[in-house]
Amino acid sequence: MNIISTLIEAHIFRERGDEIEFLLIKRSNDDKLYPGMWQMVTGSIDENEKAFETARREIKEETGLNPLKLWVVPNVNSFYDPNKDAIIFIPVFAAVVNATSEVIISNEHSEYKWVSKDAAKKMIAWVGQRNSIEIIHEYFTKELTNLNLIEIKNV
Repeated sequence: MNIISTLIEAHIFRERGDEIEFLLIKRSNDDKLYPGMWQMVTGSIDENEKAFETARREIKEETGLNPLKLWVVPNVNSFYDPNKDAIIFIPVFAAVVNATSEVIISNEHSEYKWVSKDAAKKMIAWVGQRNSIEIIHEYFTKELTNLNLIEIKNV
């Protein structure tokens, strides 16, 4: 069995006063794996691409947004893929966008919503992704003042 990292997860949020809202996108009903499922931005890492480069690219492709800042979230999601007989590790990123930015979803998705942390956690299927939402919320609403996320500069 192998351990590989071929996917990313990117949580987009905007600041609304003292709170933050998460952008969720709904997979198209034509999607083969998870039709109609709400999610954050996800995507496959291209050959010779760094995971954070994938996050930036996928955010642009799936939402039309350009993040103001991008951070590494101290959480790595994982799952077992029986087709590859591999454990897949998924690095997690957080991206803030301008509160007035226009979302333009790709044809991979049918709709989008800006939602609170609690609403996002109810809409997301996987526990690891819900944990990422909680971590991001705690950091950016200052619930955890000793937590510092690593910002990815123009590397």
